[in-house]
Amino acid sequence: MPAGPVIIEAAINGATSKDRNPHVPREPGEIAADALACIDAGAAIIHNHIDRFRITEAEAAERYLEGWRPIFDACPDALVYPTIHFGPPLSYEHLIPLAETGLLRVGLTDPGSVNLGGADAEGVPRGGIVYANSFDTIGRAFEIHHEYRLGPSLAIYEPGFLRTALAWWQAGKLPAGAMLKLYFSSDQGLMGAPFGLPPTAAALGAYLELLEGCDLPWAVSVAGGDVTASEVAPLALRAGGHLHLGLEFYGGDGTPTNTELVTRAVKLAGEAGRKVASPAEAAGILRLPR
Repeated sequence: MPAGPVIIEAAINGATSKDRNPHVPREPGEIAADALACIDAGAAIIHNHIDRFRITEAEAAERYLEGWRPIFDACPDALVYPTIHFGPPLSYEHLIPLAETGLLRVGLTDPGSVNLGGADAEGVPRGGIVYANSFDTIGRAFEIHHEYRLGPSLAIYEPGFLRTALAWWQAGKLPAGAMLKLYFSSDQGLMGAPFGLPPTAAALGAYLELLEGCDLPWAVSVAGGDVTASEVAPLALRAGGHLHLGLEFYGGDGTPTNTELVTRAVKLAGEAGRKVASPAEAAGILRLPR
């Protein structure tokens, strides 16, 4: 029997520049138009970054809302959420003013740390970026989610991230409405250097072994590749999983639009005998608390 509806999440920009793909939305108006097009094409959840850094949490929240208000005006059930606040320091405090608007239902937590960077001409990883989330930082993020009744979107860059998230879940302390995104990495990775596990059946099996006995919804994604062309996507769909895609992570052929990537995911879901979830249906699958 096919599993239930597939949640398609579109991460529509991230650090991707228009030089890399001219279709990536950066300004609030572009973000709103692209998000609504993705929802019309079959996406249930939208994730985006803003184009401003080194601003306050309140200023960041308002910049997000510039792009989000038209989305909610057209689609009140929309599920849209931000990335971490790039202060400095890195924090999750901007979720508070966003939640106080009553619009935000999905939050985020990255439950671990990872090296990020590029690679030189010989393929050797270079760079000094350590994306750090201490246990205390993770705990603070979860406090915000509990207090403001947000469902955390959990980015799993490495297996240790998943084990950390599961420790909170096993203790009964993970906020309600959580969803796991299993990030696999191509040779190019997120910024030019790989991390974590490759997008293979064996790697997916390792994650699913860790998830045995856990009923949290989960999705697969490929950083630096094309999840819809990977072997993990159809396997995940058959196993009851969901799909995370978009120009934030895309590293496949050509320069597609986010809508084209969503359309490919819808086609894959149909081939697996599963329909795609609407935003309202996704909220039910995730059991979002607000």
